Amino acid sequence: MSGFVTLVGAGPGDPGLLTLKGREALGEAQVVVFDRLVSQEILNLIPADAERIDVGKEASHHKVPQDQINRILLEKALEGKRVVRLKGGDPFLFGRGGEELELLREHGVPFAEVPGITSAIAAPAYGGIPVTHRDYCSSVHIITGHARAGKALEIDFEALVRTGGTLVFLMGVSALPHITRGLLEAGMAPETPAAMVENGTTPMQRRLDATLATLTERAAEMGIHSPAVIVVGKVCALAEGFCWLDRLPLRGKRILVTRPKERAGTLSRKLRALGAEVTEYPCIETVPILPNPPLERELEAISGYEWLCLTSPAGVRYLWEALERLGKDARALGGVKLAAIGSGTAGALAEHGLRADFVPPVYDAAHLGQGLGALATGRVLILRAREGSQALTQALEAAHVSYTDCPTYETVYENPHSEALVKALDTFDFVTFTSASTVKGFVASVGQDVDFSRITGLCIGSQTAREAARHHIPTLVAEAATIDALTELACRAAPMCPPLRTGNGSFPEPEKWMKARDFPDYS
Repeated sequence: MSGFVTLVGAGPGDPGLLTLKGREALGEAQVVVFDRLVSQEILNLIPADAERIDVGKEASHHKVPQDQINRILLEKALEGKRVVRLKGGDPFLFGRGGEELELLREHGVPFAEVPGITSAIAAPAYGGIPVTHRDYCSSVHIITGHARAGKALEIDFEALVRTGGTLVFLMGVSALPHITRGLLEAGMAPETPAAMVENGTTPMQRRLDATLATLTERAAEMGIHSPAVIVVGKVCALAEGFCWLDRLPLRGKRILVTRPKERAGTLSRKLRALGAEVTEYPCIETVPILPNPPLERELEAISGYEWLCLTSPAGVRYLWEALERLGKDARALGGVKLAAIGSGTAGALAEHGLRADFVPPVYDAAHLGQGLGALATGRVLILRAREGSQALTQALEAAHVSYTDCPTYETVYENPHSEALVKALDTFDFVTFTSASTVKGFVASVGQDVDFSRITGLCIGSQTAREAARHHIPTLVAEAATIDALTELACRAAPMCPPLRTGNGSFPEPEKWMKARDFPDYS
């Protein structure tokens, strides 16, 4: 029995431009065959148990020939697998998608194509260039600047000039002198506005503004490389006024996110939406304690408690899994009040239809304990990590509240990419820490002997900042222990952080620029 092949357009680079249908196909894939220009964030959507086949090595690095890619798709489909061919941009726009389907059709393998957003439209848009505008042109023409192997580039430049429309050339960096010369010789005015957008829709995007006559020279001066889109036409004159991407508050900033993998998405999305280049480095992982007879025993006796206290969304998740193992559901918690350390934990409860009865005004263990100490008249059951903050239990003891501290999960500190991170540490403007555990995991992962004074930590709260200070990490602290406040902190700090890419590649000392600026200390 044959499988099914879906050609999926991954879009031009921004992971947010992947279509819903494309994401759905990825989630169901058993085999994914992907190109080099597909962003890592999109590759992260591939199911963990799916086979990954990278066919997109760069030229001179053993790139897989097209006929071999076609054969791979056929062979995997004939194994009965659900195969996704993941391609940058749109598979049917200079993506050789049609060629890949021909062999499948010959062998009777069913297939489908999920269009992707093409860089021909998206890259100019992210560069502030609308490819059509009724005051400037009435058509847009997309042309490949890449010739077949061993053949000369064949473009009817005279026909293109006669259209009077916007011209967008894909894969044309190496052919740029030929393209500009051809248009000029065909009669296009030398002063015609022109532009190039390199790494379009990504945080590394650069735009070059020029005229047709100066485009080649300017591209050489700026060192423009592939992937880059060439745009020629009057609409290019609008770029400076419409360059919305360049006005984002975190544009050009590189931020390392250390949250656990399952929780990193929200913070990363918010930072990317504000223009940051985000690298996810989940250096801690939460794992349930299994088997866990003490937890199950306390849940069986939950009616003897007045309060159930949860200190993280992970605790909510493992609580639910424990209830399911016992054959119980939310009704088992009907007689107990719920306390959550913050809005994230309260939100995790809400996903199960439960409302937190108490959330402290400051989202940390000390304030959670103080608040419960004032409210509780009966026993408190705490479900949290094995090594939870003592501030919570100390506050309860000070208020003479009886409690049971039940370890529900453990925090594991590890990340296989630590060596690469140590080498790249100087390239990051900020490292985000959303808990003391993320600080500990980060330090454990990269090694104690690293000079942490050269990075700047953005901390979600004072407890997290204190842990960072133990390792001599300069910190700034968010006004509130929320992801939104942490994101706002990044935006406020960004204008004061000097450019990282200095001549020698060194990182300016964080203490100097932080002390030299009027930046409030929220710790």
